[in-house]
Amino acid sequence: MKKRILILCTGNSCRSQMAEGFLKSFDDELEVFSAGTKPAERVNPFAVAVMKELGIDISSNTPEHVDKYISQSFDYVITVCDNAKETCPIFIGKVGKQLHIGFEDPADATGTEKEILSEFRRIRDEIKNDFYKFYEDNLKN
Repeated sequence: MKKRILILCTGNSCRSQMAEGFLKSFDDELEVFSAGTKPAERVNPFAVAVMKELGIDISSNTPEHVDKYISQSFDYVITVCDNAKETCPIFIGKVGKQLHIGFEDPADATGTEKEILSEFRRIRDEIKNDFYKFYEDNLKN
């Protein structure tokens, strides 16, 4: 049976989109979705760029509101917000396990384009490592 996973954050434009992209790349049998409580207008172009560097295309993804998924059931709901700076969303739908795997928001990065890309790469690599560990520990058959 396919595992269903929902990844939540605030804007659904960076971290949750990258995490969704990585989980789908680890195992195409997973049903992975992402959403936010205040979805942005589009996926952050820096997130698209740094994922493309690893061969993962999230350019056609669109930020979704969490309400779209409230009536659905999930095996895992994972929040990826940074507890120090954000209030993590709470999912009130039917869920097997709720987890928190937090990351700083790369959208807060300032500086030159090179410096901002560097920050997006750092967070991307943290997401890849932490979500691969989650996948290995919880989902891999």
